[in-house]
Amino acid sequence: MRRRYRILGGMALLALALDQLSKYIVMQTIPEHRSVPVIEGLFDLINIRNRGAAFGFLNRSDIEWQFWLFLGATVVAAWAIFMLVRNSDDEPWLFAGLGLVLGGALGNLVDRIRFRAVVDFLDVYWGDWHWPAFNVADSAIFVGAALACFIMWRQSPTKAGDKKGNKAGKASGKGGSAA
Repeated sequence: MRRRYRILGGMALLALALDQLSKYIVMQTIPEHRSVPVIEGLFDLINIRNRGAAFGFLNRSDIEWQFWLFLGATVVAAWAIFMLVRNSDDEPWLFAGLGLVLGGALGNLVDRIRFRAVVDFLDVYWGDWHWPAFNVADSAIFVGAALACFIMWRQSPTKAGDKKGNKAGKASGKGGSAA
């Protein structure tokens, strides 16, 4: 198996395993809709269900089609990730980032299949301000997407084109100075 797929699969499995293990521990130790302060006034562990997407978008229990929407979105995301990996230069950090995104998406999909909702348990707040509760899968998706975007930005055609374009221009007799 090619290295790119080992990195992708390894990071996806790591994210999926950590996500599911952390959710299992929370569900076994914290009653649903209860919280446990970790850093008073800043961070709690909480056991809640989110039937919607990020930030509680579509978080209504009476919308059955949303399950199929999220299932389809996960399948499309997985396909896009595999296409990116297949068609990319050999960039291990890109594959690691995409693996985190894939693992996070699969972690939340497992919850949707099992519970028809995602288990969220990380609650960050300051005074009356609350960030929406999230989980390890959400964190993996965010970190992985940020890493992948950074790597792709670093390799963008304008940056790579300056190096490759000048070499090609000189070799063909084009693009050199008019002196």
